[in-house]
Amino acid sequence: MTLEPRATLRFAEKRELILDGAARQFNRRGIKAGTLAEVAASVGLATNSLTYYYRKKEDLVAACLMRSIEALDSVIDDAAKAAAPGDLAGCIAALVHGFVGLMASIAERQRPALIFFGDMRALPQPQAAPVFTAYVAMFRRLRGLLHQAREGAGAPLPQRAERRPLNARCHLLLSQLLWSRAWLSRYESTDFPRVAQAMVDVLLEGLAAPGQVWPAAPAAAEPVRPVPPLGQADELREAYLRTATRLVNDHGVGGASVERIAATLELTKGSFYHHHDTKHGLIDDCFERSFALIRGAQLAALAQPGNGWQRLLAATVPLVRLQTSPQGPLLRLTAWTELPGELRWQKLNTMNRLGARYAAMIVDGMIDGSLRLLDPAVAAQMVSGLLNGLAEAEHWLPGDGPPALDELLARPMLLGLGADLRQDAAVEPG
Repeated sequence: MTLEPRATLRFAEKRELILDGAARQFNRRGIKAGTLAEVAASVGLATNSLTYYYRKKEDLVAACLMRSIEALDSVIDDAAKAAAPGDLAGCIAALVHGFVGLMASIAERQRPALIFFGDMRALPQPQAAPVFTAYVAMFRRLRGLLHQAREGAGAPLPQRAERRPLNARCHLLLSQLLWSRAWLSRYESTDFPRVAQAMVDVLLEGLAAPGQVWPAAPAAAEPVRPVPPLGQADELREAYLRTATRLVNDHGVGGASVERIAATLELTKGSFYHHHDTKHGLIDDCFERSFALIRGAQLAALAQPGNGWQRLLAATVPLVRLQTSPQGPLLRLTAWTELPGELRWQKLNTMNRLGARYAAMIVDGMIDGSLRLLDPAVAAQMVSGLLNGLAEAEHWLPGDGPPALDELLARPMLLGLGADLRQDAAVEPG
């Protein structure tokens, strides 16, 4: 039976209300923990009424994710219309202002909420397939736009084997946009345009003042710094933490099950519970391990001689290199959104304190002249965003051997996406 136009309109309006409530609920609780009953209650429906629109929770999650992808597609389309080919600055500005403007309209309740992508890999089949297809298509559209903005109209994409640098810059840009959702709420929505402009400035020009150099690649035998900070001889516990971190990065907190962690290590569930009482206890330890690594890099950098630029490099580049080393990886920081209650806010507070240390280091660099004059709070958040984006980087950088993330991600972030075009970013002799 075909619905009447008025009934169709009511159906669409109610569906939008459900998607808005579901996105807010899943953002608060995580995809695994959130329930249809909670979503229904948040929008004033009985659970059986909600299932008239979405029979399963996975169907509702997929619909929320597809709507977020569509919103990003719209931002990319608008940027493509606003910026001419060959205009990298105009393209970056249009993308950032478009995305941050979207976040402002959501903050002001002018548009419905959008779900975070952090737990997307926990979505099961068959719902996952169309969502990932749409997300990859969105990434490719953004990559094509960025390529045309750098190279000009009609420039062909590099061959597949040569796409790592372009893919890396696209991933860097996209991860910074998505990471901004974790910290934009610190600002009044009326300040969002100023914050967006500060982000554009960092993305295009980087942090280094003119005359600062990028360090030469380390010798192959050089050990990764910092060393694991836990100070424990229990290699099995370390193996659990590294494995759980990789699985959370790849599958979300919900997808990193006890069974999967134990099976990856070829151990029993009993062995797992010998080391951790609960899975959330393990995730807590994974966070603390990554925080300790970040903290160790920061404190080691502050203790060394040199200017602010050199200290900022020492506090970030070793962490980037660590990601693909035997000591890696770092945990995806946005996994904090998938933790329960008090544990979530504890991790957020620690993240904020570590971010404040980066901001203080940036201020020191501006004082001594080795870093450009910029917004230190925004720049510090973007340094944290660089570290958060490492967890997904290898998915977008296929090729022979592990990618050199310091050259592919840290360098364009800290020197700016326009550095290659300016030809003003010197490299320290090896």
